[in-house]
Amino acid sequence: MAASSSGIVAGLTAAALATVGYLAHQAAETVPAGLGRSAQAGATPAAGASKAPRKDPAALPDGSGKGARVVYSLRDDRVWLVAGDGTVSRTFKVEPSAVDPAPGSYSVTSRSNAVTGSDGVPVEHVVRFAAVNGVVIGFSAAVGGPTAPAPDPKARTGGIRESRADGNAMWTFATIGRTVVVVR
Repeated sequence: MAASSSGIVAGLTAAALATVGYLAHQAAETVPAGLGRSAQAGATPAAGASKAPRKDPAALPDGSGKGARVVYSLRDDRVWLVAGDGTVSRTFKVEPSAVDPAPGSYSVTSRSNAVTGSDGVPVEHVVRFAAVNGVVIGFSAAVGGPTAPAPDPKARTGGIRESRADGNAMWTFATIGRTVVVVR
């Protein structure tokens, strides 16, 4: 009896590993164009890639797409909510996450009205759009506002923090499927 149970477990384990391998292959084959496989999400920018702010950091970055979208600049730590006609309805500064998404185009995949962030801080209006090595990336506002506990700087978290007022605007604008464009 024990030998046949071991065989069943081994067979199920092999089938599970094969399924995971197949799904990983499928996911790798469906990476959106523009998200080249050489991009190292969360990596330090290459030499020559500047973190210095642009001349007018409030101006919508060139090459940030078309149509209704959220634009997030890694260099400026700034977000723009852009209407379908290309007008900016709101722009604001954010506190970046410890893990950056690679530049490219994403879609809002999930939202939560109120949760506890991976850093233990209660957050609201969570808008998720990417994942990097198991770290989920999204916009959120700390419920305690500026007096909320500071996140652990060593923690690998994906919470891009915004003010509560900006979080409310993001929540209204960035519904499931909304495009999020990440630029340097």
